[in-house]
Amino acid sequence: MPDNENRRFLRRVFTLMIPVLIQNGITNFVNMLDNVMVGRVGDAETAAVSIAGMLIFIFNLCIFGAVSGAGIFGAQFYGAGDTEGLRRTFRFKIVMSAVLTVAATLIFIFFGEFFISLFLTGEGEPELIARTAELAHEYLITMLVGLFPFALVQCFASTLRETGRTVLPMAAGFAATTVNLALNWVFIFGNLGAPALGVRGAAIATVASRFVELAIVAAGTWITRERGPFIVGAFTKFYIPVSLMKKIIVKGCPLIINETMWSLGLTTLNALYSKRGHDVVTANSINSTFFNVVAVAFFSLGPVVSIIIGQMLGAGQIDGAKRAADKLIKISLAIGIAVGTLYVGMSFFAPNFYNVGDSVRRMASILMIICACSMPFEGMMHAEYFAIRSGGKMLITVLFDSGFMWAACVSTVAVLAYTTSLSIYWLYGAVQALGAVKCLIGFILVRRGNWATNLVANEG
Repeated sequence: MPDNENRRFLRRVFTLMIPVLIQNGITNFVNMLDNVMVGRVGDAETAAVSIAGMLIFIFNLCIFGAVSGAGIFGAQFYGAGDTEGLRRTFRFKIVMSAVLTVAATLIFIFFGEFFISLFLTGEGEPELIARTAELAHEYLITMLVGLFPFALVQCFASTLRETGRTVLPMAAGFAATTVNLALNWVFIFGNLGAPALGVRGAAIATVASRFVELAIVAAGTWITRERGPFIVGAFTKFYIPVSLMKKIIVKGCPLIINETMWSLGLTTLNALYSKRGHDVVTANSINSTFFNVVAVAFFSLGPVVSIIIGQMLGAGQIDGAKRAADKLIKISLAIGIAVGTLYVGMSFFAPNFYNVGDSVRRMASILMIICACSMPFEGMMHAEYFAIRSGGKMLITVLFDSGFMWAACVSTVAVLAYTTSLSIYWLYGAVQALGAVKCLIGFILVRRGNWATNLVANEG
């Protein structure tokens, strides 16, 4: 591309990315403070929130898969100038999110304690393990109230982003995280006359913030409806053509399955890590908390990849979409290198914020350094995944993402965990090293270019 075209492309990328980055950055920063606040209470509390959080994370990714499956069509409808098509994909997101929320609520109510117990099979003091299980279940049950508002927020926010509107979700996220942080201070430690509720207080604060975020994003979408007309009539005539539903289900259900299987794979990895002892659960929680804060830099590029490439494919610009994918992968690689360097520096002081033993802090620091070395690959993989997914090639997407997770990462760690006495560093490092292999596979798939297809060319 000529220099002027390059500059225009970069300007568009960062115009879309910065509001998403700010929203996700604020959210993850407050989540980090939430985790640190709970970590100041004690070791069991830190591990409990981490375990329950991993179960909620599975639900979150299922919702993400549901809205993203329809969002593939939404971005292309918007690129083709079809507002009614975009409105119908929005309705589909709401239906799927409601079904998934009901299912998740029932599963967590009846099987929550069993799932929690899977993370507490390693060595440790029996009293500490029992206390951790009790607190994790308490946190999980309280969080169930916030599942549906979270799902609805994703329906609104993802559709807004598909139209290039990223500021409103950012503003709603900022307000919600401010509420979350304030209520954490009140309910975790018992300030302003409130009782000190510990992990339950953290859950109450998060649930309240979900409702605040939903109120703002829904009201803001309606007030500014001239800029996002998909909301007009979206609920008065809840109609979705059967032909479109079939297309979204064919493309979207594999994506839901993929997100579910990937999150289950990650959760299984954490359960396998925990076989090296209770300290590993806490140390890995610390590492994951800070990773989520810094990795938001390349995670925020994912929606931008979907928006830019999806709109170009919907407009029939196939070759342009392929060139854009190459550039976005390079940008993500550069971000990954910068973030990894920053993360190494953080590893020397960040674990000191927690009220845990020296051995746990040292373990968390080493895990952070290992994680930092893989961040350039993480950045590239993230962009590759969203590029492939934008064209609706679901089989390739599933094999690349959750297929690799189970066939390579989970199987490798399972063998090492059950047949060797290797430390957590070798188990964790093996998964990070496999990321380089996945990165290379993704690069080859993107370069082949057969993922770039227009899915909405024949939709009215």
